[in-house]
Amino acid sequence: MGRKVLFVTTDQQRYDSLGCNGGAIARTPVVDRLAAEGIRYQRAVPQSVVCMPSRSTMLTGQHPRTHGVWMNGVPLPVDAPSAAGVLQRAGYRTALVGKAHFEPYIDPFGRFTENTLARQGLTSATRPWHDGSTGPHRGFEHLELATHGATGQLHYARWLADTHPEAIAWYYATLDRDLEVNSEGGGDTGAPQVKDNPIPRDWYHTDWVADRTIAWLDALDEGDDWFCWMSFPDPHHPWDPPVEEMRRVDWRDVPLPAGYPEERERREAILDAKPRHWRQWYDGTLVSNFEAPLNWVPATLTADQVREVNARTAVECELIDEALGRVLAACAARGWADDVDVIFTTDHGELQGDFGLLFKGPYHVDGLMRLPLVWRPAPSAEVAPAVVSRPVGLVDLAPTWCRIAGLDPRPWMEGTALPVDDHDADSRHRGPVVTEWDSERFGVEVRLRTITRQDLVCTITEPGTVHDGTEGELYDLADDPLQRVNRFDDPSYRGIRDDLVTDLLDALGPSPRQRRPLQAPV
Repeated sequence: MGRKVLFVTTDQQRYDSLGCNGGAIARTPVVDRLAAEGIRYQRAVPQSVVCMPSRSTMLTGQHPRTHGVWMNGVPLPVDAPSAAGVLQRAGYRTALVGKAHFEPYIDPFGRFTENTLARQGLTSATRPWHDGSTGPHRGFEHLELATHGATGQLHYARWLADTHPEAIAWYYATLDRDLEVNSEGGGDTGAPQVKDNPIPRDWYHTDWVADRTIAWLDALDEGDDWFCWMSFPDPHHPWDPPVEEMRRVDWRDVPLPAGYPEERERREAILDAKPRHWRQWYDGTLVSNFEAPLNWVPATLTADQVREVNARTAVECELIDEALGRVLAACAARGWADDVDVIFTTDHGELQGDFGLLFKGPYHVDGLMRLPLVWRPAPSAEVAPAVVSRPVGLVDLAPTWCRIAGLDPRPWMEGTALPVDDHDADSRHRGPVVTEWDSERFGVEVRLRTITRQDLVCTITEPGTVHDGTEGELYDLADDPLQRVNRFDDPSYRGIRDDLVTDLLDALGPSPRQRRPLQAPV
C-alpha cells in the first residue's frame, strides 16, 4: 500500500489568513497542526493571480504560456497533460470535489464537460488525453463540482435546487443583470459583494464539499491508493457565509490590515509610485479585467468596509478549517492516518484592503502573490518538520504528487518537486519563480511579467493600451515587506534590476506565437 494524497485548495486566500503564518483573526487549528507536523512554505508564489490559469498550472505542472490558459475565460484544452492522469494510470483512484474551473462557467450552450456532467446526472466522463489515448476527464474518475453560489450548472447548484430550493436566492448574486460582476453592497457597511446569507451551515458549499469528499473516500477499498483534490470555493468573493456563523468574528473588533494606509494622501502617494494602472483602477478610470466589479470605484472603499470584508473572510477560513478537520477524521477512521500526505494551498490571494483595494487583478504584490502552502507528508514517510524560506511555485505541485507516489515527473512538467527544507532547496539549485498576467477586456490590454528571487520581486510591463513597456516595479522585501517603495527607477538598484530582468526573460522563454481564443468572460 502506497502513500495517498489529499490535495486541499481554497480560492483567493491570503498567506496571513492562517494562524501558522501569523494570522490573528481566523482560528485555523487544523492547518496550523499540519504545518507544525510538516513543511510550511513562507514564499509560495502562483504563476498567475487569477483562477483558471493558476488552477491549470497546478494540474499540468506548466506555466500559463505553455498550457495556454492566459486569462480567465480561456479553457484548458481537453487533452492537456494532467498530473491526475499520471496518477490514475499508475493505479491511483482519483477524484476532484468542489471547484475545478479549468473551463469557463458562462457556458449557455453546454460546450464544456464541467458544466454538462451534473445536468446529465454524471460524475465522470471519458475524454481524449494528450498521448492520443482516452481516459477519465483530466484524469479524474470522479468529479463533483461546485462554485461560489447556488446558480449555474454544477453538482452543488443542482443538489441545492433539488433539496433546498428556497436557499438559492439567499446567496449573493455574483453577476448583475448585464452579466457583469455585481457591485451591489450589503452587510452593515455596504461593502461590495457582501450579503447576509441565512443558509444553514450544513447546506453551505464548504460543508457540502467536505461531505462529498468523505462520501467518495468511504466508497473506496481499504487498500486503494488515492489522490483526492478537495477544492473549497471560499474565501473568494462574494462574502456571504452563513449569517449564523458571523457571531464568530465581530467586524468592529477587526484591526485594519498593515497593508492599508489609513490616510488618503499617503495611500494615493504610494499608488502614484507604481505603474499607472494601479491609480487608474483606484480612481475608477480603468477596468482591465473581469475579476472586480465594473461599476465599483476602489477610492470609495471605507475602513469599516475593509474590516467587514476581512471579518467575513475569517469566518469562511474557519469553516474551511473545520471541514478539513472532519475529512482528516474520516481518513483516520479508515485506518489511513499514517499514509496520507496532505497539501494545503490556494490558487491566488486577495488584496483585502492593501493599498485601499479589494479583489484581484494585474497587481503582483504579496496580497495576491504570497500564498499559504503547507505540506504534511504522510507520517509513515518520516519527513522532519521544517520551514522553507526559499521561493517555490504552484508549478512545483504536479512533480511533488509524482514524488509522493514514487513516480518520475513527466517531461512536460516544468516545475520541480517541492523542497523539504532550505538545504534541500539550495542543494538542488532551484531557479527563480515567475508569474505572468495577460488580459484583454473592455478594450484594455495589460501584460505583466514578474520574477521572485529570494527577497526581491521585480515586475516589467509589456506594451499595451495602458503601458508603453517602460514602467515596472521592484520591491526589496527585506526592508520593505509592505511593498510601498517602488525601486524600479532607483539608480542605486539599477544593477539589481537589470540582473533580475535578465533572469526573468531567461526563465520565461519565448512568447507563444498565438494565444488561445477567449471564449467567455470567466
